[in-house]
Amino acid sequence: MKIKPLNDRILVRRLEGEQKTAGGIIIPDTAKEKPQQGEVVAAGPGRMGDDGKRTAPEVKVGDRVLFSKYSGTEIKVDGVEHLFMKEDDILGILG
Repeated sequence: MKIKPLNDRILVRRLEGEQKTAGGIIIPDTAKEKPQQGEVVAAGPGRMGDDGKRTAPEVKVGDRVLFSKYSGTEIKVDGVEHLFMKEDDILGILG
């Protein structure tokens, strides 16, 4: 399935969290926190300004981003968990 975000929406695929602690203890799935990092899969054309001009998003496909814990709307695309979020929900780009 192919999804094209509209306006300033971004589609992000969560990156997998750590499987073990620093001490080597394996974390069960039920105790894991959802990761707050992801990869941009698709980005909309940008926000429409008051002057009628569109502002392009700062993130692009392939960027690794950091986002807040409860941001976005979770969806499944081809069995993989993704998040739909506004560009404002992204805290930063990981380099």
